[in-house]
Order: sequence, then structure tokens, then C-alpha cells
Amino acid sequence: MKGTITKSTGSWYMVRLDSDEVLRCSIKGKFRLKGVKLTNPIAVGDSVEVEQGQGMEDGMGIITKLHPRRNYVLRQSTRKRHYMHMLACNIDQAFLVTTIAHPMLKPGFIDRFLLTTATHDIPTYIIVNKADAYDEGELEMYGGLSVIYGDIGYKTLLVSAEQGDGIDKLRTLLKDKRTLVCGHSGVGKSSLVNAVQPNLELFTQEVSDYSGKGMHTTTFAEMYNLDFGGELIDTPGIKELGFINMEPMDVAHNFKEFFEHSKNCKFNNCMHLNEPHCAVKNAIEEGYISPLRYQNYLGIMEEVMGQNYWERKTDW
Repeated sequence: MKGTITKSTGSWYMVRLDSDEVLRCSIKGKFRLKGVKLTNPIAVGDSVEVEQGQGMEDGMGIITKLHPRRNYVLRQSTRKRHYMHMLACNIDQAFLVTTIAHPMLKPGFIDRFLLTTATHDIPTYIIVNKADAYDEGELEMYGGLSVIYGDIGYKTLLVSAEQGDGIDKLRTLLKDKRTLVCGHSGVGKSSLVNAVQPNLELFTQEVSDYSGKGMHTTTFAEMYNLDFGGELIDTPGIKELGFINMEPMDVAHNFKEFFEHSKNCKFNNCMHLNEPHCAVKNAIEEGYISPLRYQNYLGIMEEVMGQNYWERKTDW
């Protein structure tokens, strides 16, 4: 029987069969992603084969086969630093939910998330929640953000789960597609999902008054059918994104505007650090590439290259 993973706890999985029956399943055998150590061999969105053996309770099954994935989104495991955790598979698009304030905007996190989806050319939208809570200066910050990312092909949308602003636009984007929804804790991700489809009634919690940081509400990734068509994958709040699975050139190629300008670099392996005749550095000076994006790029490159980063910066 063929089905799709709709929830993963790491020890058991909910599988929706093509017949719409839902089974609670364990896995048989080992499933691996080539070249990557994973904390979860199977993730929400995976297409699998399931068997029901003799003596099994009703509603139980065993996953025996994993079908090939068309894409996936990874993040570094928070518990096992040398492992990756798969957020979801086989998605049509991703929503990164963020805020300008309450909690404060982290532009570096935006670029890190875009890097995780760019590796598989997954269309990604930047959804800025809590529009009702911003003052004039914070709205200006949103305007700047929308220009920076709009210029490189990423659409931004200002919404309010509290007031309902922009929710109809979200429904239009979600309709008939499988969408991964991610973001920091406290940005109102679950509140937005509830606003899009109220009958889900996902648990929500306010930002901590003490720390100003968000608090986790979603515990495990889970996929929901939308009444108006499509599927939405809600995920636990993400604190940070690491890239132990990437090589420096992966980073350079997946900053989209960097890759376009790099065709004019003197060296075809240019990392845009301190190499001579770098077209990307020239584009920054001429205003074609955001200096903020470049600063975030340097931070990621330093992490990926480790000790070799500073050697690379001075070896020309």
C-alpha cells in the first residue's frame, strides 16, 4: 500500500494511504540519504510503501520502502551537531514566517533559510507577520526588506494573524500546493496557520515578556489538508540553521544574485572573499548587490570553511 508521511516523531510515523486511511507506523530496515548523516531517515512528505502484517492491531503498519524524493529541506540537528535533520520532503513551496519586532528581525536567519531552499530550487516566500504591531520605523524596515529580496526574486508579504490582514492572499498562495511553513519561535507561525484554516486550532503561545524571545508551540512536523485545496506542513520553531552538509561552492552558487554576477569573475572558482577582479565585489560597490546579503554570506562562508576561511581571504 502506498501512502504519504503526515507526521514524524522520530520513533513512529503517521501515514495517510492513497485510500485516505491513516496508519500509525514503524519502519523496517534502514533508510539513508547518500552522503548525509540524518537524525530522521523518513520525514513528513515522504512517499512510502506500507504493509500490515498478521497479528497487527487495527490502524498499525510497517514502512517497508521509501520512494525517491524530488526535493527536501535540511537543517543541522540541535542535539547531534554532526547530523542533519530533515524538515520535509516533496514540497511545492516554502513560507518563511518572520517579524520585524516581537521578536526582533534577524536578517541573517532569512538568508540562511533561503540557502536551504535554493539548493533544490524551491520557491520561497518571506511572510512578515504582526503587521498590526509595527510603528512607522518598523514599517520602513519592512519596506527595505521587501526591496532587497524583491530585487532577487523573492516575494515578501506583510500580514497580521491577529487582524486578518493578508490572510486571503496567503490562502491564494497555498491553494492546491504542498507548502512547508518555517520560522523562529514566537513569530506567530501557528497563529497564521489557524487564521488560514481556523478548524485546525493549533496551540499558540505568546512571546516571553522576560526574554523577548518566542517559545515553542509545535512539537513535531505535521502535514494538514487544507479545506480550499493543498497541504500545509507546520514545523517546530527553528532557533538556528547550520550548514555542515555544504561545501563553500554550494554556498556561493546558491546566493542567486552572486551566482549571476560570478560569471564575470576572473577565476571560475572565485569565492568572492578577497580574490582579485571579483565581479560580485564590484557589484556590491556599484549597488547591484545588497551589502547586508554579502555580510550574511561572509558569516555562512566562515562557518562552512572553518579555519580555511581566513587563509582563503589572504591567499591572493
